[in-house]
Amino acid sequence: MSGRDGRLGVGVIGAGRVGPVIAAALAGAGHALTGITSGSDDDRVEAILPGLPVLTADEVVRRSELVVLAVPHDQLPALVTGLAELGAWQPGQLVLHTDPAYGARVLDPAARSGAIPLAIHPAIAFTGASSIDLRQLAQAYAAVTAPAPVLPIAQALAVELGCEPVVVAEDDRATYAEAIATATEFSRSIVRQSSEMLARVGVDNPGGYLSALVRSSVDQALVEGSGRRTPGGDATIDG
Repeated sequence: MSGRDGRLGVGVIGAGRVGPVIAAALAGAGHALTGITSGSDDDRVEAILPGLPVLTADEVVRRSELVVLAVPHDQLPALVTGLAELGAWQPGQLVLHTDPAYGARVLDPAARSGAIPLAIHPAIAFTGASSIDLRQLAQAYAAVTAPAPVLPIAQALAVELGCEPVVVAEDDRATYAEAIATATEFSRSIVRQSSEMLARVGVDNPGGYLSALVRSSVDQALVEGSGRRTPGGDATIDG
């Protein structure tokens, strides 16, 4: 990082669908990427982040002022603890994870070494395709959780990802994660079932056929769920 311009040296641990896209978004906001760990599809990562060094996790931490942890839920606690046992975390270093179910507390092993813990979950379904996911980020919200003194840092980073930050309390993260999982799994299940039924009656490209219907139905459900009102004062709910 150049302390004069506020830009950070950003390293990413986790090269699945989420990590490379988060890296690309932060690079687009002007931050410098320092490296990323290897994943199951290094060619895809190279296409998204050409020339970015592939490093070990502890080397990513050593080189970076902001470390993004984008790993599966069940791997996150052990990763943070293992890096702490190696003495990898540095005082003043920002450590950000993207898991919906954990708040900042899962980063306590890093915080005990003086690192600054931040939890930011962009509320999108990552596809792994950077162009699609970056467009989604620009229209999304992100749940942010952090100790009060550093909460503005988490909010600012969410904005730099393209998201509108929404503060979720540490003790509410499990409920938040359940809400996200419910919406995601229910939507996928219903669309799969409907697509299979349309295919059985001979509709070509059932996914394309359902696209506008599903989007408009979801938009209407979101309006009804929020109780949003029209300028005339009536709730925008049919019937």
